[in-house]
Amino acid sequence: MRSQDEIVAARHADWRELESLVSRAEALHHLDGPSISRAAALYRALSGDLVLCRARCTPDLVAYLDNLAGRAHSALYGAEPFRIPAFWSLLTRDFPRTLRKNASFFALSSALFLIPCAIGIILALFVPDAASQILPRSMLDGMADMYSKGFDEGRSEGADSAMAGFYVRNNVGIAFRCFATGIFFGLGSVFYLIYNGLNIGMVTGWVTAAGFGRNIGTFMCGHGPFELTAIVVAGAAGLRMGYSLVITRGRTRLGSLRESAPDIVRLVVGAAVMLLIAAGIEGFWSPSGAPPPVKWAVAALFSLLVTAYFLFAGHERGRAR
Repeated sequence: MRSQDEIVAARHADWRELESLVSRAEALHHLDGPSISRAAALYRALSGDLVLCRARCTPDLVAYLDNLAGRAHSALYGAEPFRIPAFWSLLTRDFPRTLRKNASFFALSSALFLIPCAIGIILALFVPDAASQILPRSMLDGMADMYSKGFDEGRSEGADSAMAGFYVRNNVGIAFRCFATGIFFGLGSVFYLIYNGLNIGMVTGWVTAAGFGRNIGTFMCGHGPFELTAIVVAGAAGLRMGYSLVITRGRTRLGSLRESAPDIVRLVVGAAVMLLIAAGIEGFWSPSGAPPPVKWAVAALFSLLVTAYFLFAGHERGRAR
């Protein structure tokens, strides 16, 4: 029967190696595959050591191994705690990278949203009865009345704050439906992208046909680059989810969904942040009394920023040739 000194001499190197792995500043799941596998093997061996040491070793050694086993278990199986640097890394690197990786889903989502939107505008402009057949006439008239006066005088601060809260709830609801219904093999996302695109187009065309197109365009131009892009990104996440349930590549549907989950989560979180930005702009800037040329110039700047962000953010720099 081995003594404590013999056990420590035989196993001490592995314990120190495991302690080094779980004590690193970098989260364990960010390490390479061999390092994670090695940590898992060392943890399993430690569990056996702990059973042996509880029967033969001093309380101090057992307490040390207990603590090490708890830390290793948390590093391997525990949920990653929220950290500001990790969230910042997701926004500046992981989100744009993931969108570029899933560019085909983003392109399909854009087509499913923008083409019906354009059709809705054309129908409302040139076939007036079409809009009232799809949307309630009272709602269409209410929207025309809302934009009839324009926003030259702005809005009160209290109204701005209240409307910003409404926009958050409304926009998140639209995006959530475009994403979450992707669980129905992507068909729900297809429906809600077409539905919301057609509705937005119908309303825009109806208000324009009523003679207030300049007002609604000036209002929408500022937050549109963030809001409409976020809805399309959420739709792309839903399509990605549906695709993983249809094309499993030999996995179970649950396994296929689990494999695609990191990409889906990054897209959804990024879209949510964009919707919050859009709600702030829509609540405070879009209805302001700023001159229309200024609003359109700011909208052009926002569009360039969003485009540059998705095209260039997150690229590796300084990589050796």
